[in-house]
Amino acid sequence: MIEERIQIVPGFSWFGKNIGIKDKTPDFGGILSDIPCQAAGVFTKNTIPGAPVIIGKEHLRNGLLQAVIVNSKNANVATMRGGIDDSKRICSLVAESCDIETEMVLPSSTGVIGRRLPMEIIIEGCKTLKQDFGKTKQHIEDFSRSIMTTDTRPKIASARIGKATILGIAKGSGMIEPNMATMLCYFMTDADISSKQLQEILERVVNQSFNRISVDTDTSTSDTVVILSNGLAGGVDIAEFEIVLTEMSIYLAKEIARDGEGATKLIELIVSGAQTEEQALLTAKSVINSPLVKTAIYGADPNWGRFVMAIGKVFQYSVNVNDLKIFFGEGVNRLMIQAEMLNRDEGPLDEISALLTKNEVHIEIVLGHGLYSTKVWGCDLTEGYIRVNAHYTT
Repeated sequence: MIEERIQIVPGFSWFGKNIGIKDKTPDFGGILSDIPCQAAGVFTKNTIPGAPVIIGKEHLRNGLLQAVIVNSKNANVATMRGGIDDSKRICSLVAESCDIETEMVLPSSTGVIGRRLPMEIIIEGCKTLKQDFGKTKQHIEDFSRSIMTTDTRPKIASARIGKATILGIAKGSGMIEPNMATMLCYFMTDADISSKQLQEILERVVNQSFNRISVDTDTSTSDTVVILSNGLAGGVDIAEFEIVLTEMSIYLAKEIARDGEGATKLIELIVSGAQTEEQALLTAKSVINSPLVKTAIYGADPNWGRFVMAIGKVFQYSVNVNDLKIFFGEGVNRLMIQAEMLNRDEGPLDEISALLTKNEVHIEIVLGHGLYSTKVWGCDLTEGYIRVNAHYTT
């Protein structure tokens, strides 16, 4: 259902540009609706959220938004009262320029934690907002690039549902192990859906997509997923809308994992045969977050003992090693390892190693005979991750 070409959503406009927050790459972007939108959002559960998250929650309380404003290169986190005032001021500047209410603007910031925003630069950048917004595909792409930090490429998806369109734009590459979403993602649609319905749908969708990815086990302070609906296309089938939004969100979530800092491989992991839904998810997160598992996959090392270790770290549940099976690959190429192969030299290790060299690695762990399963996505851990983060602020 996802369109190969970017679809413009009628009634919305976008911009992205450089204003000089850190360097000469795009660092300031926005979304504007011609009319007020029904809106919903899901935010980070990090206990030290950024100022934009605090203000964003306040502005979303009545379920209405008309604009989003985002800066990259600076997260506006741990900046105390001054940071709150800065986010409020930016919303006020956007509202004044676009002739809308301040409370209809949702702010976002992403980048370095612990530094005040360069407000003089941002104030100057807001002076031309009315002229900056445009309705072309190029404006969408400009916005998508303006919200990137260590991302290597934009992440965009669009789809049609009857007469309605959904467009999703995301960023994320590091500090990814969500207790919500650990990234930024903005959905726009001209489907007519109430904010209450959007909130219920979005929470379910996020839990099946952005809550199922991992790059480095760190939950960001700035995570935001919002959806704005201007209703111009009229009503849609709500069940179909949720199916399409879920598909789009999974696609964008996988793109974030695939583009993890320094990553060379996307990992898709299924955990099945669990006693409970909780066991399935805890086990999947334990495995996908394990540095030893991730480095083994990077080196195509069929060291299946690392998977056993990560499974055993889920202290709340015990697993009978005699029931444990680990499958590598997919379809007719699937290969299995189990406890009976106690000798490291036994089993199809060379063949598994070959499967681990692919840029998409598929693994299924069968814990036993339970009825519960889950699917998560992650990436390998390479020297590139260290290079990116060892000198992040310099």
